[in-house]
Amino acid sequence: MAASLSQTPTFSPTTTTFLSPTTTTTRLRTLLHFKPSPYPTLCSRRPHYTPNHIPNPNYIRIFDTTLRDGEQSPGATMTTIEKLRIARHLAKLGVDVIEAGFPASSEADLEAVKLIAQDVGNSNNNSNNNNVAREGEDGHVPVICGLARCNKSDIDRAWEAVKYARYPRIHTFIATSEIHMKYKLKMSKEQVVEKARSMVAYARSLGCDDVEFSPEDAGRSEREFLYEILGEVIKAGAATLNIPDTVGYNWPREFGQLIADIKANTPGIENVIISTHCQNDLGLSTANTLEGAYNGARQLEVTINGIGERAGNASLEEVVMALKCKGELLGGLYTGIDTRHIVMASKMVEEYSGLQVQPHKAIVGANAFAHESGIHQDGMLKNRNTYEIMSPEDIGLFRSNESGLTLGKLSGRHALKAKLFELGYDIDGRELNDVFWRFKSVAEMKKVITDDDLIALVSDEVFQPTVVWKFGDVQVTCGTLGLSTATVKLIADDGTEQIACSTGTGPVDAAYKAVDLIVKAPVKLLEYSMSAVTAGIDAIASTRVVISADDDHTTTHASGEQISRTYSGTGASMDIVISSVRAYVGAVNKMLGLKKQSTS
Repeated sequence: MAASLSQTPTFSPTTTTFLSPTTTTTRLRTLLHFKPSPYPTLCSRRPHYTPNHIPNPNYIRIFDTTLRDGEQSPGATMTTIEKLRIARHLAKLGVDVIEAGFPASSEADLEAVKLIAQDVGNSNNNSNNNNVAREGEDGHVPVICGLARCNKSDIDRAWEAVKYARYPRIHTFIATSEIHMKYKLKMSKEQVVEKARSMVAYARSLGCDDVEFSPEDAGRSEREFLYEILGEVIKAGAATLNIPDTVGYNWPREFGQLIADIKANTPGIENVIISTHCQNDLGLSTANTLEGAYNGARQLEVTINGIGERAGNASLEEVVMALKCKGELLGGLYTGIDTRHIVMASKMVEEYSGLQVQPHKAIVGANAFAHESGIHQDGMLKNRNTYEIMSPEDIGLFRSNESGLTLGKLSGRHALKAKLFELGYDIDGRELNDVFWRFKSVAEMKKVITDDDLIALVSDEVFQPTVVWKFGDVQVTCGTLGLSTATVKLIADDGTEQIACSTGTGPVDAAYKAVDLIVKAPVKLLEYSMSAVTAGIDAIASTRVVISADDDHTTTHASGEQISRTYSGTGASMDIVISSVRAYVGAVNKMLGLKKQSTS
């Protein structure tokens, strides 16, 4: 059915400054009364899913790899519950394929992919069943995909994880560029072709009818060799051929020609779907992806906020909104994405991954719909189309203070809930109660509570990992007359309280050492940053930390190299020490929770 674009609650992005507390520029926001969006609605109808065929030649499948390639960003490790929540929202967003992870990398990743396949990847009309699928609003159930290198062990683990989905897919790959084959694989062309052909056939033999194959580093591979290996995997049963610009080296015309050449010269290409996967090393991933679609690709691999290895991937929000705004120039191409849920998806990934969105990021950045110049403001007041090519409401972003609510210490739960709803947070019950009491404690000390203050508080209360240790209290003594000391109280998940004292080079160092004494887990602090959420001496401090454990490793998808897993945590408080401890405890909880899942 047609995607509706009626208003729904979504998250509003925040402005973030790293490394030192700073104040954000106070911008004059134009308060406008908005009529229904003048921009075209997004899509007509989502075609029935067949792995190797799309009935409507103008339909573009969106393949989201946030939970796999996106999580490979340093510090972006997510817990199973966080991945499940994101996967549920991706289904609501209307993503066609969710690459849920790399099951061979760890037991935790395998179990996370399996859980997503069971929960998000199924359709069950029995409302009493706890495994009812989280369908999109049009009844859409996404394909659940697992990544595997071209070896039987990886493919077995991928199938073990995804086979519970209604539409399971195995995505296997092997490098095809001369430099990769010579130095990384140490294999000849003939050996690579045979490995690819046999492993695609093996995946099909397990009962998986939906197999995707990627020639890694296709953007730097010899054309004739690509035609040969792609033709062989088609004969072996591949349904989708993904053409990756693995190192982000191609430019748009070059990559578009690559797709066109593959479409024209690969035997059997008419029986499969061509896909793209573009990295952003030269800042061209979105342009390359769109050029690929223009030249015949009908699946586009993207991530929320463009996160991923190195400089990241093509951004889902950029690709989808470009197709929405300019689809007619591309021959009428369209997607099944319900764009109203884009801002919420961006905020969830930002909070759970710990990778903060730059203010000037296209579509979802804090400044994407801000107008500070007087000339621009004048134009916006007269006609918003003068400086906005898309409606912020179409992506689920609502103008600041449209409700007219100003919150203070006398405000009640209903006012807070209404304001949070305007900002995109549809929360109730215990979560609302927790945020409300944090809000009241801040309102006692601060006269005006801004939108950014509320967003920081929600981030600190709602977007936190499963509690292993809960922050209780902290008391510090510091100054120039002696060592800094800290006393910290943490509450275990069984309700028991533990208190520890320590000294350090400063109050934060002392507090972190006290936490370590309670947790008794070897932790290395890799990154620490703090920013002021708003202007003024009474601003809320937002802290982000990244930690690692010496005995915690995971496997990279390409080389199988063991790397140290890292965990991020965030905290917010008007007291910088409390904010710092909250962030540290959050990161520790994420680490301990993942370890507990792996051992169980």
